[in-house]
Amino acid sequence: MGTYSLLDQVRAKPASSSNPDLAQGVAFDDLEDGGMLAGHVGGKAVLLARRGDEVFAIGAACTHYGAPLKDGLLVGNTVRCPWHHAAFCLRTGEALRAPALNPVSCWRVERQHGVIYVREKLERTTGTQPPVRSDVPKSVVIVGGGAAGNAAAEMLRREGYSGRLTMLSADESGPCDRPNLSKGFLAGTASDASNLLRPLEFYEHRGIDLKLNARVALIDRSASVVHLVDGSSYPYDALLLATGAEPVRLDVPGVDFPHVHYLRTLADSRALVAKAHSSRQAVVIGASFIGLEVAASLRARDVEVHVVAPDSIPMERVLGAEVGTFVRRLHEGHGVVFHLETTVRSIDEQCVTLASGARLNADLVVVGIGVTPALALAEKAGLAIDRGRRGGCVPANERTGHFRSRRYRAVAGSAHGGEHPRRALGCGRTPGSDRGARHSRTA
Repeated sequence: MGTYSLLDQVRAKPASSSNPDLAQGVAFDDLEDGGMLAGHVGGKAVLLARRGDEVFAIGAACTHYGAPLKDGLLVGNTVRCPWHHAAFCLRTGEALRAPALNPVSCWRVERQHGVIYVREKLERTTGTQPPVRSDVPKSVVIVGGGAAGNAAAEMLRREGYSGRLTMLSADESGPCDRPNLSKGFLAGTASDASNLLRPLEFYEHRGIDLKLNARVALIDRSASVVHLVDGSSYPYDALLLATGAEPVRLDVPGVDFPHVHYLRTLADSRALVAKAHSSRQAVVIGASFIGLEVAASLRARDVEVHVVAPDSIPMERVLGAEVGTFVRRLHEGHGVVFHLETTVRSIDEQCVTLASGARLNADLVVVGIGVTPALALAEKAGLAIDRGRRGGCVPANERTGHFRSRRYRAVAGSAHGGEHPRRALGCGRTPGSDRGARHSRTA
């Protein structure tokens, strides 16, 4: 919801003397079944978790944003992060659910005479890949450089796919941690480098041909070729559309002034940061996640912020009236001024005029009124669009002849109607790990 201290997700603290040295041993009976204990081994924070007669030792911090896993939940043989619900396997440390991309470390555990000892850290093994089938596609093209496309590419390589793998991204930067763009980076508490999900070398080392500034003109399904606006083309045996979403544009006079901004890409966030350095008064249009995160981040930069929205209570649709009221009061406590149950009539170089006629001074305007699925390519390619699923998607089980068509809408929402990067990552992992998808022609 923002960058205020009450809602900040503080990084997991390093091991301290208040936590037990697990190498020295812990009584088995002191750790109840289903219980967890945070400690340390050799200066590293380690989490003990008990399931029946088995005890596991894994890294104590989530690999996404560093949340303390001891505050999470044990579900079967997994531990769930308390912040964004990433899940890690207690046996292997593998990251099983988004938004975590990296595994946690594992340590060997011994039990002697009723005492649990945590020994050396275990080396990670890649495991044995299943035999490669003869009908595996020789080339896979992923259209989209967001969280879903990135997750699909990573999972394909992790699952042993060794064919040509190309990711076409219209962005000028690599796949980004989008929440950071409106939170830490915009607030000035996170570095530019922290925005990238992976360094660019990651893709090179794994044989993922990441093409940036690659804008797709059309998809020729009959020839199985993706054509870019620059004239280049990429043939494929399997194609995944992970085009995500695009901001809903405000339709009022003045939206084309240079001080009016939207926030979707790293370039957008960089432009906002640059403008915020010289801004004194900002109007944020929209009181949902993006709008309120931007408001909090701009307040962290000591910019005066007014939020305009048609809602009577911020976030009431997704969080309910009680939580929405708490959110409003939290922001107001940090100086944000709300103008609710109203809309914007027009924007000029100095002011935002509301439907009531009231004028708000603004040398910076940020529009955050939602997103819509980026369906243009799918429609142009003749793919079926299910308009009943909150904006549209191609059903995962749609088949045309011997082709299987899939569409994962990234943050625009899935069939469940969610709008969150965690769902985008989860959607991307699905085709990457689905052997049926990897062994048939797609789109």
